[in-house]
Amino acid sequence: MDRMPMDILKDLDPEPPPPRKPRLTPADHYTPAVLLERAAYLRKLARHGDGSASETLREYPQHFTMLSFRSRDGEAEVHENLADLFYVLEGRATLVTGGTVAGARNVGPGETRGASIDGGTRKELRAGDVAHVPAGVPHQMLVPGDKTLTCFVMKVREKE
Repeated sequence: MDRMPMDILKDLDPEPPPPRKPRLTPADHYTPAVLLERAAYLRKLARHGDGSASETLREYPQHFTMLSFRSRDGEAEVHENLADLFYVLEGRATLVTGGTVAGARNVGPGETRGASIDGGTRKELRAGDVAHVPAGVPHQMLVPGDKTLTCFVMKVREKE
């Protein structure tokens, strides 16, 4: 088969194609009832594990959503590039922010964990509360006694 000589196309100046519209995904919608039903499964996982369980619900280009259940204190943590937004669905906890992470250790790129926070500010969270922790701010969830905490969490990329 003969090949078409490429110099035939040299005088053509085709109009560039129109810009592509980004593909939009349908809006996600979670009712508290649906989230709490899913959290019942996380509660079972936590009971057979270390007292906490979470799952990623959906990932997007600049953020992702999670569901988190805890029946114990969490570690102190710092996310260098990600902010945390917590919406408390059920239960209560004390959110400690600021200060410094005691026993800090790097657990991954931009992620630091430790045993506790020294010198932070404490704020009690209850069902219906929303808390925003900016990227780079140490934070820790403390769950009192026999209480539990169920949160919808959004992790938002604030820095590259």
